[in-house]
Amino acid sequence: MLKGIPPVISPELLKILAEMGHGDELVISDAHFPAYSVNAKVVRADAVASPEMMAAVLKLMELDQYVEKPVAMMAPVPGDAVDPGIAAECRAALGPDADRIDYMERFAFYERAKRAYAVVVTGEVRQYGNILVKKGVTMP
Repeated sequence: MLKGIPPVISPELLKILAEMGHGDELVISDAHFPAYSVNAKVVRADAVASPEMMAAVLKLMELDQYVEKPVAMMAPVPGDAVDPGIAAECRAALGPDADRIDYMERFAFYERAKRAYAVVVTGEVRQYGNILVKKGVTMP
């Protein structure tokens, strides 16, 4: 057992986070996301909500400081009833970086997910629990 690693981070996910370089992106998806259709590298975390996974990942890596919006979330389709809790939980997990979230149209998010380093599928059942984070550089 390693100290300081959030328990929701599996060994497989820890390896992926270590492999990622500056500018690489990680999708943290809800349970509805077509992960296997959009990306070849998929990790399961079925017992975790997506904002909880994002908070755990951000304990281990910096957000890209060279882009204005290093976090993206899937924007709801007009007319969908959306639980506002997911976005609020994500903003809370980001703390002072809460204003650095971009909201992307659904199909644009899918296209960006195709270029991501990996997708973590969570057990999040609330709609629009899809988050993309861009890895930054750890400063001394």
